[in-house]
Amino acid sequence: MSKYTLGSTAVMLLCAGALTGLTATSAQAEAPVKCHLTFSMSGWSAIYQHAEGRGKVSCSNGQRAAVTISVHGGGLTAGKFHVSGHGDITHVYSIKDVYGSYAQAGASAGAGSSGTAQVLTKGTTSMALSGSGEGIDLGVAVDAFKIEPVH
Repeated sequence: MSKYTLGSTAVMLLCAGALTGLTATSAQAEAPVKCHLTFSMSGWSAIYQHAEGRGKVSCSNGQRAAVTISVHGGGLTAGKFHVSGHGDITHVYSIKDVYGSYAQAGASAGAGSSGTAQVLTKGTTSMALSGSGEGIDLGVAVDAFKIEPVH
């Protein structure tokens, strides 16, 4: 073997070792976490639906944040309501993946106290929401459910 062959072999082994370490680090950094949302919101609907509220997100990796929540949409709805609930958020790798707009399609009917459960999605991220509330709500709506960090 010439000195050039030995030198290039050593460089290739060094690069391969660095890439192996980089791959292991990337895989560890991309481990999925589970996040949990608790929230309270109130709003109204009369053809157009609007609600706002606040909540807290906590993740299995220790990340936590206060958040604002807003719901907007249209459909055949009528009512005024207040809802308190929680959600389990999956397919995220950081609390930053929780923020943004989720698509929701649901049906609800109630007078007085009632409950609701829905699944929302944002790309590959899923959130299963459940809550209970008071008010009058009747109809079907397709909405955007938005979670933002409190600044």
